[in-house]
Amino acid sequence: MDTTNCFHCGLDIIKVEEIVFDDKKFCCNGCKTVYEIFSVNDLSCYYDFEQSPGATPLDIKGKYDFLDNELIVSKLLEFQEETSAVVSLNIPHIHCSSCIWILENLQKLQNGIVSSQVNFPQKTVRITYRSNAVSLKEIVYLLSSIGYEPYISLENYETGNHKVDRSLTYKLGLAFFCFGNIMLLSFPEYFEVGEFWLDTYKPFFRGLIFALSLPAFFYSASGYYVSAYKSIKSGMLNIDIPIALGIIVMFLRSVVDIAFDYGSGFFDSLTGLIFFMLLGKMFQTKTYSFLSFERDFKSYFPIAVTKINLDSSEENIPVYEVEKGNRLLIRNQELLPVDGILISETAAIDYSFVTGEAEPIIKKSGDKIYAGGKQVGKSIEMEVLQSVSQSYLTQLWSNEVFQKSVHQKHKSITDSISRYFTPILLLIAVLGFGYWIFIDVNIAFNVFTAVLIVACPCALALTAPFTMGNLLRILGKKKIYLKNALVIEQLAAVNTVVFDKTGTITTNKKASISYQGKWLNEEQQILVKNSLRASNHPLSRMLYDFLPEVKTVKLDDFEEITGKGIQVSYQGIDIKLGSASFCKTIAKSIQTDIKNTAVHITIGTEYYGAYIFENQYRNGLEQLFKTLSSTYELKVLSGDNEGERATLERILPVGTQLIFDQKPEQKLEFIKKLQDEGKNVMMVGDGLNDAGALAQSNVGISISENVNVFSPACDGILEASQFDQLHYFLKLSKKGMTTIKMSFILSLLYNVVGLSFAITGHLLPLVAAIIMPLSTITIVSFVTVMSNYYARKLSG
Repeated sequence: MDTTNCFHCGLDIIKVEEIVFDDKKFCCNGCKTVYEIFSVNDLSCYYDFEQSPGATPLDIKGKYDFLDNELIVSKLLEFQEETSAVVSLNIPHIHCSSCIWILENLQKLQNGIVSSQVNFPQKTVRITYRSNAVSLKEIVYLLSSIGYEPYISLENYETGNHKVDRSLTYKLGLAFFCFGNIMLLSFPEYFEVGEFWLDTYKPFFRGLIFALSLPAFFYSASGYYVSAYKSIKSGMLNIDIPIALGIIVMFLRSVVDIAFDYGSGFFDSLTGLIFFMLLGKMFQTKTYSFLSFERDFKSYFPIAVTKINLDSSEENIPVYEVEKGNRLLIRNQELLPVDGILISETAAIDYSFVTGEAEPIIKKSGDKIYAGGKQVGKSIEMEVLQSVSQSYLTQLWSNEVFQKSVHQKHKSITDSISRYFTPILLLIAVLGFGYWIFIDVNIAFNVFTAVLIVACPCALALTAPFTMGNLLRILGKKKIYLKNALVIEQLAAVNTVVFDKTGTITTNKKASISYQGKWLNEEQQILVKNSLRASNHPLSRMLYDFLPEVKTVKLDDFEEITGKGIQVSYQGIDIKLGSASFCKTIAKSIQTDIKNTAVHITIGTEYYGAYIFENQYRNGLEQLFKTLSSTYELKVLSGDNEGERATLERILPVGTQLIFDQKPEQKLEFIKKLQDEGKNVMMVGDGLNDAGALAQSNVGISISENVNVFSPACDGILEASQFDQLHYFLKLSKKGMTTIKMSFILSLLYNVVGLSFAITGHLLPLVAAIIMPLSTITIVSFVTVMSNYYARKLSG
């Protein structure tokens, strides 16, 4: 029957059922309709990435009517606030770059969809949409109509227990069973037991061996066939093609040997090959899972939240110690670490971190507020509904919106090698077979199979992920939490380091504070302390901790102006705390205000005085700058006046540039100017006041010191106690890149040596099957040992 392939899904078209549209052939009206949808919406680039990448849309009328039930929808949603909603859907058909491209352009197909982001390894798409413009049911039908029907299991959402895929374990166990038994049944032939046995029982035992090989061939090795088929269909040749071909050739050759009594075949080698290949895959999967577990559950964000105890006292605790029922104090610009119920009268929550829309949403007492929101304005109190979801915060932080564009050199090399590896390997196997077939048929088949099996770019492809993954784990234990593996590559390229002063090179915990000015009565002290309570600026936190305990009062109005100060109202009284210019005065009576960091106070229209800070610099600052100065350009930016220039010039190395009186926008421009000069800049600051500069820099590191100020713009969060280890982190990232280069060379060397032995007929297919996963284990072990070695050596 005459057949061609469908332009959309690639399936065979029976001539009588062929549909022609726009000079293209389709197998059904469904595929034609999807093509029309993409064409009308200017999305026909979908077909440029892969050949026939789509799936035939199925008729699902009425299947998702349960999504009309708001209670069910609310269980499926990750986030729901006014007209904004976020949902993550599992899409089993995601398999190539075309899938990712179309699923990340859903906003062009449906009004109301704001953005969509694909997680390729987990086969999920996270969709942000406006619930007043489009419903979840409509989104699901849209996905189904273009061939990406989601898998929705309400049971999973309700219990939180996702089904674990154990198919690899089953395949490995079955392959081991078949391999062991075939080896046992082959012993008589190995040792050439007497002629009577061979003549009498040989057909029976060979038949049994053949039967035992079938489950391993058809089930255990099925993943390789499926992967190879999809790879050929998409036009991209992956490493599973030569593996699948090698297995099939070995099986067919063994069947021919037994059928025509040429020999016992190679079923022992075949099942052994499948077993060892799956064993390597299992090792790889387990190692990835281990690294992922370490990162997600042990390297917690080193940030703290303020818990209000039953006696109304306040206590800073790590985010992962937050429990259901806890009462939390959330200050201005702090992140909500968990879902909860608002206790305070009102709150303005900025959900731009979740939805990308920066307009704050007003909430009232009793309303539900969601993790990932940011409080704007005066401090609020909330009751926790559930413990912290570390993976959810990590997912928000890793949102593409906050990802800086980086050229990954190692990834480009890996991609290039992987693209040409399989075609070259197939050519070598065919040439080797062609040469040996005229000399020895047995050797020819061995060469063909061994070449296909032994060579593997897997080890090459794994060097970077495993090195980076292990370094993320090591750095997490050292209390620096990086957004993702890319940041390590960015750290290795840094040549200029810029530090903020207040709260970065100075500590929030130790500072000698004195007051100069008019005496503040008890009521005024209560107003000053309560004004500072909602602020997260390092000076505010230091001063708040310094002032004596007073009763808590409810402020009428609160505003914190970044780089200037705090402005509050209470029962008709206006209070300003901040810089001298913000408080509209330069106090002539206070001579120290030009030489020291100070927080000035104006109550009503009257200037009262200032709290003067004798800053305490962080332990190890002098040694850190001295060490860094030999390799990096160092700069200090500060929003304060030049009062501490002399002190800094005395303790910091000669050549360190000091720039004072910098507003947040000026810090950003300074970073931009350095980058325009060709510098790779790392900015170290606090997450609130330096958010712009952290976002602009190549690497932004936020210092955390018992404060829940977290900017999604930063690339890493460093616990303040590890500040003096910055040089160690920079050196370790460079050694990480060196390890990747070394493992690249080792992996290429393995392939060259392995192919040399295989092509000359000195390598049996079974030995090749053992060596191949061993090469992966060797590379993974090498990068793990080397990264651990450098971690210990550099810290010594």
